[in-house]
Amino acid sequence: MAAPILHPETPEESIVYYTILWTWGFWVFGALYIVAPVVGWYLAYRALLRYVGQSSSACMRAPRIPFGIIVWWVSMGAMLFALVAAHISFDLGLGSMLKSSIGWAKGWGLMAVFPWIGAMSPIRAEIVYRATNKLALQTLLLVPIFIGAALAHLPHPLYVSPLQIVGGPGPEFFRVELYSIDETNGNLRWSFFAPWSPAAAFIANVSLVFALYDRSRFWKWIGVACCVVVSVLSQSRLALIAIPAVVLLLAIFCNLTRPLTLGLASILATLGLLSASPIMSLVDTFTQRFNQARAASSRVRAVLRSIALHRWESEAPIFGHGVVEKGPHIVEHMPIGSHHSWYGLLFVKGIVGFAALAVPLAWTILELLVKAQADRVARCALGVVIIITFYTFGENLEILSYLFWPGLVVIGIAMRRRVFNPLRCRFERLQASGAEGTQLAHGSSI
Repeated sequence: MAAPILHPETPEESIVYYTILWTWGFWVFGALYIVAPVVGWYLAYRALLRYVGQSSSACMRAPRIPFGIIVWWVSMGAMLFALVAAHISFDLGLGSMLKSSIGWAKGWGLMAVFPWIGAMSPIRAEIVYRATNKLALQTLLLVPIFIGAALAHLPHPLYVSPLQIVGGPGPEFFRVELYSIDETNGNLRWSFFAPWSPAAAFIANVSLVFALYDRSRFWKWIGVACCVVVSVLSQSRLALIAIPAVVLLLAIFCNLTRPLTLGLASILATLGLLSASPIMSLVDTFTQRFNQARAASSRVRAVLRSIALHRWESEAPIFGHGVVEKGPHIVEHMPIGSHHSWYGLLFVKGIVGFAALAVPLAWTILELLVKAQADRVARCALGVVIIITFYTFGENLEILSYLFWPGLVVIGIAMRRRVFNPLRCRFERLQASGAEGTQLAHGSSI
């Protein structure tokens, strides 16, 4: 099937489309970490102006702000409140508070900004899919260069962009690197345009969901192939689990109203109860092998979790410590709470920050689960949320939101769409077909 030609039709679509297409160009200049927040807050401002203008116009009906968007804004506002409260509690100073607040605007703040853009701006989900798949094609074409650079033993990193002067979590966010070498086992790894290899696999998994819902078969396979290649070259264990998991979960969650799905679920639940012991044994075996695949990394992650949990409980259970702290030598000086969103939130923002992510994620999953029974965009957005939830257990969402923001835009687009009742739609179609048949029968008798 020939690929449908898609072009941006609004200024907002053009900005989103070309920002995604120019990802590799921004990476060369070390500007990716800067571009996403600038684009996000600018488009959010445009969406706000549009909303205010329509609200004040007598001849136009003001658009409804989806409740899910309000949940995200309130929750990310709670993140900022916890940050300020922790700085005051530990007397960290006004300078540190301002720096952390700017970090919030470039991190957790984007988790509310981009869904707002998707919900309140004239942007089609298909434009995001296609732009991401075109970026996937660019990535596949660049893969031989990255592999060749490793075989030729080119310097790594090549350079760190001078844009680092604007500030960020670390130099790796402004680093241009064609390949890296795993310090634990000496294996080659590729991080592509992400700051580290597992983060590249995270973004590839989000792109996989977009590829599954692109209507063009060509771009669909390009996106899928890119995801597999990036996941393998990044050597991300979580990515290789997430790929089949998201496909399976989408097949189940998007068909909950179908009798066949409910029947299979009941059969599997019964079989699961009857064979619970062997299943638990298999899970334990799989977990052990998963950890042993990169034993050193698993050990560091476990110690980081223990330190974060202990210090959260004993020192700052409500609002957290307010800032990230460098870990001891036993964890290779990795930041405490890194490699895990939930433990990181507990350490930095306490139980308030933990709830500020858990509540909007839970609401988004439930809302999209309902809409996904009859809405294609909601199904894609549900897949994105599943991937994001997976990676809360392996990455810090805050510092990677500048990369997976297209997924947040699609979530916002899905939130602005109304709920369809698939059972009612089928009933109405049956009624319509029955009425049509009755009319034909009467017509033939006359």
